[in-house]
This record gives sequence, C-alpha cells and structure tokens, in this order.
Amino acid sequence: MSNEYLLAIDNGTQSVRAIIYDLHGNIVAKSQVHLEAYFSTHPGWAEHDPEDYWQAVCTACQRLWADYHIPKHLVRAVAVTTQRGTIISLDKAGKPLRPAITWLDQRRTDHVPQISPWWRFAFKLAGVSHTINFFRQEAEVNWIAAHEPEIWEKTDKWLLLSGYLNYRFSGEFADSTGSMVAYLPFDYKKLAWAKPGDWKWQALRVKAESLPRLLPPGATIGQISARAAEETGVPAGIPLIAAAADKACEVIGAGCQAPHIGCLSYGTTATINTTSSRYLEVTPFIPPYPAAIPGAYSTEVQIFRGYWMVNWFKEQFGLHEQIEAKQKGVPPEALFDELVNAVPPGSMGLMLQPYWTPGIKIPGPEAKGAIIGFGDVHTRAHMYRAILEGLAYALREGRERIEKRSGVPITELRISGGGSQSDAAMQLTADIFGLPTARPHIYETSGLGAAIAAAAGLQYHASFSDAIQNMTRIGKVFEPIPANQRMYDELYNRVYQKMYDRLQPLYQEIQKITGYPRMH
Repeated sequence: MSNEYLLAIDNGTQSVRAIIYDLHGNIVAKSQVHLEAYFSTHPGWAEHDPEDYWQAVCTACQRLWADYHIPKHLVRAVAVTTQRGTIISLDKAGKPLRPAITWLDQRRTDHVPQISPWWRFAFKLAGVSHTINFFRQEAEVNWIAAHEPEIWEKTDKWLLLSGYLNYRFSGEFADSTGSMVAYLPFDYKKLAWAKPGDWKWQALRVKAESLPRLLPPGATIGQISARAAEETGVPAGIPLIAAAADKACEVIGAGCQAPHIGCLSYGTTATINTTSSRYLEVTPFIPPYPAAIPGAYSTEVQIFRGYWMVNWFKEQFGLHEQIEAKQKGVPPEALFDELVNAVPPGSMGLMLQPYWTPGIKIPGPEAKGAIIGFGDVHTRAHMYRAILEGLAYALREGRERIEKRSGVPITELRISGGGSQSDAAMQLTADIFGLPTARPHIYETSGLGAAIAAAAGLQYHASFSDAIQNMTRIGKVFEPIPANQRMYDELYNRVYQKMYDRLQPLYQEIQKITGYPRMH
C-alpha cells in the first residue's frame, strides 16, 4: 500500500503545483510553476490564457519526473483541483475562443436576460431582487453574450478551469460537482445542473448542451489520454478522478469533516468553512458550496480580500522588509512576524474592518475597508498586526453566523493557506476565537484533498471518512492565552461588532458622492 501513489494537480491563482502523495497523506514529490495571476486590458478585468494554464501543468509534471525518480507505474491516478469561478469558452474543436475570465475579474453587464414576471414577483416578495440582479450582472456568460456576441455564438462548451484541465487530460467534457462555484445554472441543493424551468436558465445566456457532464467527487472522469501522457509524462490510461474546487479540497485536506471543526483558509480570499450533511444557507438565499465529499455541503463565510491584504501591505508599506529579505535570502513574509510580535495584542486600539472589496449582502455592496483608533504611538507594525486581527475578527463573526444557523458549536479550528505558516497569525487567531487552533500536518492541503478524493474513489480507503482519517492529522496546536483572549473578547464585542453598522451610513454617502463602488 505504501508503494502506491496519487498525483494531485493544484492550479491556484499564483501557481500550479503537481504533487505526489502516498496513501498516508505524505508528500513524496512536489513541483511548482509560478503564474502571472492575470493580465488586464481594461480596468477591473482579470484574464488568463487557458493554454498557459495547461502548459504550466505540463511543465510542473515534467519537472516531477526529472527531479524525483518516482517509478511512474506506481502512480495510480490523477485528480485536479483548481481556483474557483474561472470560466473558459471552447469552440466545436475544443479550442479556447478567448482568454479565461478569472475569479478576480470585476466586470459586470447591465445587458442581462429578462426573468419572467412570476419569478420577479417572487424575488421581490422574498427581498432578494438585488441578489438576483447581482447574479445576472456578474455572470461571465451574460457579459460575453452582450459584449462579444460573435464569441458567444461560436461557443460550444462553457467550462470552469477544473473542467478545462480535465478535458486536456482525458478528452472528456466532464467536471466534479465539488468544483461548481460559479455563475452557472447549478442547483446547489441537489448538487446537479438546475432542472428545466429553474429561474437560472432564464437569468443566464447558456444552453444545457454547452455544459459539461457532472460527477461526484471520487468518480472516474476518464483515463489519461495518449496526447496528455506525451505532454505531461503522466502514464497513459491511468484514471482521472473527480475532486473538487481548491477551497473544498483544502477543507478535507485539513481534516475538517465534522461540523464542530472550523476550517479557516488564510489564502488570497480568507474563509471559514464547516462540512455539513445538511443544506444550510448561512446567509439567506446565498447557498452553501458543494463539499469535496459526495452529497455534502461546505458552509462558508468569506472575506474576499483576505490574505491579499498581507500582499497589499507588503507592496504599499513593506519596502524595508522586502529589501532586508532579499539580503537575507528569505521571503518578506518571514520578517513580518517580527512586526506582529513587536506590538501588543489589540494593536494599542487600532481596529481594522477588512472590507477592501464590497460584498453582496453581509457586508453589503456599499461596504469599504476602515481603520480606526490611530494615535501618535502607532507604526507600520501596529497596522500590520491590525490587519491580521481584523481578518480574524471578521472570520469569528462568520463562525458565529454559521453556529447560529447550524445549531452546532464550533469547538476547534484548523488553519490552512499561506497565513497558516505564521506562528504569530496562528496564535492571535487562537486568542481571538478562544479555541485551540491547529495547523494540518502539511501545508499542501488542497492537493491533499484531491488525493483523498482519488484514494476514496479507487477504494484504497473504504470511504471518504476513512481516507480523511488515514491521510490527515494535525501538526502544531496553538492554545488561547487567557489574558489575550479577554482583551480580544472586549474589543470584538464592544468595538468591532459595532463598526459596520455605525460606518454603513457613511459608506453609503461616500458612494453617492464619489460613485464608487458602482451600485446596481
């Protein structure tokens, strides 16, 4: 059993990783190819050449075979996990018609399909007309139909990035239900394409025959084709297994299968997730996402600009650390813990609300970021710690919303993503939540989640539950420091939770005066 391996392809925003895992969840080999996250020909656009994604996958795989002498016949399967919501249009020959529109893209269109009067009346009664309009305006297929009608007419298949890589590996137009996080006609409750008559078919300019076949996590999509084998070096004929989107895979890769375990992802977008067998809308009319476990749901609250804030700080205020890090040959983030540890918990009253990008309902579309409490004692170090604390406060608020809707208390945390590598971030998270907070045993939890799907699907472990139990474990655990926890409880309850309600009217006035952010 220990001599059989699984290959996970993890295509994130910043890089592609090809990782070989054994059946105990250990990394045997890893290769990483960095990506330019996107290119932009217009303000707010974020696009990427689909072929560039595939070539990065090919390079990452070929480097694996060159750098590690793994006998290829021991690699039993491939599973793909990718960033969510990046959409690609293909012609009848399976060729991309235009650049992929990535999840970071901010374009919207006012030219949207009409919804029948009955549905409009129902949405008005439910008080969700704005949410439905947002859905139609944000949908990439609607933008292409309105602004690039010739591309829309030629489109034979609409695929997410996961579906596109599955197609390049196997020649099959198929994807996992666990990857369906996008403006597409997906029924999040039934985990399938919406039935005819569902309002989503009216709201989106897309036809059923142009969408891929959907399979649950662990199902076999197809086999690695001869062409893909030639380009990647992956053995032809081995199975390609359906996994899930990167956040969903991260959750099971961190061992978060039970609803009392909260999974925090300190990635570009910061999230708190729990896994549930029940369909549960944490925010009314905003569905939970599909989990990487068949038939399960991932309740999620997200801060869109999560650990992106760390990069923002680095670019705007971290020149000193960048220069010092270059001299020492270490990443700048390694020096940021020194900034955090130089400042007491609570950042001497500096409080940050991390809504650098507005939301849909909570926070609303008028939301902005805010920092309050400045005094002459505050430095860059206080500001950096306030960023980390603000993100943790926002995720604690998400935890409380999940608990309220689910009725299940969250009693322990797992943290994955780039921020999990910071001891300072781990400790202040434990202090703000008042819960034991653990790192998974490895950093590459998204890839591990994909490998778990493959292991369960091929019955190397009897079930997803067995695969998670055998392939995940916790690493270092951070316990709350009582004095810090008391300080954070006071700041959270008496200050942070009041900030949004009190600032919201001012955000609305700012929007009216400046026109930013654009409202719909």
